[in-house]
Amino acid sequence: MAKGRKGPKGKKITLSVAKNCIKITFDGKKRLDLSKMGITTFPKCILRLSDVDELNLSRNMIRKIPDSISKFQNLRWLDLHSNYIDKLPKSIGQMTSLLYLNVSNNRLTTNGLPVELNQLKNIRTVNFGLNHLDRVPTTLGTLKELHEVGLHDNLLSTIPNSISKLPKLKKLNTKRNPFPKAEESDTFIDSIKRLDNLYLVEEKDLCGPCLRKCQQAQDKLNKIKSMAMAAPRRAIFSSLVSPNSTAKESQEDWR
Repeated sequence: MAKGRKGPKGKKITLSVAKNCIKITFDGKKRLDLSKMGITTFPKCILRLSDVDELNLSRNMIRKIPDSISKFQNLRWLDLHSNYIDKLPKSIGQMTSLLYLNVSNNRLTTNGLPVELNQLKNIRTVNFGLNHLDRVPTTLGTLKELHEVGLHDNLLSTIPNSISKLPKLKKLNTKRNPFPKAEESDTFIDSIKRLDNLYLVEEKDLCGPCLRKCQQAQDKLNKIKSMAMAAPRRAIFSSLVSPNSTAKESQEDWR
């Protein structure tokens, strides 16, 4: 930036403006939606609305998240995707009600993720995609309630085994990382299989109709498996809110 020139001046968010941006979700929760408003600095006035359940500051130009964000003790849903954030505050670990955290399409490095993330014991969905992570933070493997993890479009060369051992993990996106072998991420994802109920019996213990039903079910599973192996693999992280872009070059267009 040339000397004497200032950065872009963002929109000023007043308490009155923020109050008008509070919506009630379908399940009766209060959501403060300040997305796509050209904000460059975290608006301190919204700390007076810390009773909201959901906060959306995505698609702005915010560079820093202050420690005071921990005042949102009721927050269960935090969306910060598509900003210029390079690190998260340590105080985020105090937001133990969080179920959903999206910080994709920012400038985060692995060192910018605090160890205190391991305090988010209730978190179910995290999206770190489209950042600059060169390794998966070890704290991620301690979050036993995780169902969905986004790590796509980073600088990862490996995925730690602690991730595969997460007991409730169902969806993982590690696409477009520089793994040594192209199939490594696919092999890892294939290892995440969950069986809700498994009962073993011998054929001789089944009646004729039950045996035929089991055989038909097995034939159907085999057919589906063969079709899946023949078809190209699809992305399995569709439920996370993440940028439409498939390459880092389009991050600015996404904003």
